[in-house]
Amino acid sequence: MAKAMARHILVKTEAEAAGLKKRIAAGEAFDVLARKHSTCPSGKKGGDLGEVRPGQMVRAIDQVIFKKALREVHGPVKSQFGYHLVQVFFRD
Repeated sequence: MAKAMARHILVKTEAEAAGLKKRIAAGEAFDVLARKHSTCPSGKKGGDLGEVRPGQMVRAIDQVIFKKALREVHGPVKSQFGYHLVQVFFRD
């Protein structure tokens, strides 16, 4: 069974997600921004989603976690909850 370790930031608007992505690219810490801005309960843990298996997350996020490049910040990715930035550390 496949699994992955990932973290994400969830915000209400695409513009907010894009702004945070630029701040991460400029060197700000993903986990610090997640604690400050993410509306997901995982924000308290720096956006850490822990171990994720296929089908646990909404489809749009699942696609990123199990198909996109590791260690890059992907997004903004739209879901019914808002806009996500997703970073995957490892997958097997």
